[in-house]
Amino acid sequence: MVASIDLPERTHSEGATGRIEFAWNVLRAVEDPEIPALSLVDLGVIRFVREQADGRLEIGLSPTYTGCPATAVIRRMVEEALTAAQLNATCTSVLSPPWSSDWITPEGRRKLLEYGIVPPESTASSLREALRGSRPLACPHCGSHDTESVSEFGSTPCKALHRCRACLEPFEYFKCI
Repeated sequence: MVASIDLPERTHSEGATGRIEFAWNVLRAVEDPEIPALSLVDLGVIRFVREQADGRLEIGLSPTYTGCPATAVIRRMVEEALTAAQLNATCTSVLSPPWSSDWITPEGRRKLLEYGIVPPESTASSLREALRGSRPLACPHCGSHDTESVSEFGSTPCKALHRCRACLEPFEYFKCI
């Protein structure tokens, strides 16, 4: 959580651009509470960092889906990290356009795979595709495409549980949203 964040060194000017850059660097250190291999920036839930007229920074946050139980925790983690970095900031919920798994950064996709979760390839065009997928998933452990869906939901509603028939290892798939 926030207590373990290593704050970046303040090597910038104190102007708005420098403070915004510093805030982004702080946010890159805040881990997703459900997938600690990813930062909130990797996940794409940090929509913007901008300066308000009163000098405060405004952070735009998007939940991965409506009703995500981690949303309140994420907001608190962001606020605590920015406070620890001595940045005066407020968080704003951004619901439109809704978050998309397309916003996961290439680095985030790499980190998901290394963590053992198959990243989404692209946004699903239908609910059926989002739930079942239209392609066989490659096992993140052995690379085999001989895999099966075990459950439409994994440890969180945004992931599905699969199993590899070749190496028999279970793995999760981050759904396209």
